[in-house]
Amino acid sequence: QVQLEESGGGMVQAGDSLKLSCVMSGRTDKSYAMGWFRQVSGKEREYVAIDWIDSDTLYADFAKSRFYASRDNGENSLVLQIKTLTPEDTGVYYCAVWTTRMVITDKPSYWGRGTQVTVSS
Repeated sequence: QVQLEESGGGMVQAGDSLKLSCVMSGRTDKSYAMGWFRQVSGKEREYVAIDWIDSDTLYADFAKSRFYASRDNGENSLVLQIKTLTPEDTGVYYCAVWTTRMVITDKPSYWGRGTQVTVSS
């Protein structure tokens, strides 16, 4: 099984920046794709960014200007940098990984437990 560990969340003020980190461990050949999702109050979980190992990164429309996802080092981690945070960004941010070849409609193979981001106005 694979484990995903998220870190970097916390309480910040509007306009601040955060860097979230996801590290994968466990027995698997590779992470074909890793992604960040979030669940904000009153909404279902939605994707923020999905990064294929040897392809482009897909960003949600709301994330295209302020969010940047990158493989920190190798194939087993994904960093999400968020700039100019707003209270609307408050929520739980989850890391996900696909351990087989996939397309966007495939469900992730594993989920992390999530890290809380709280943005005050």
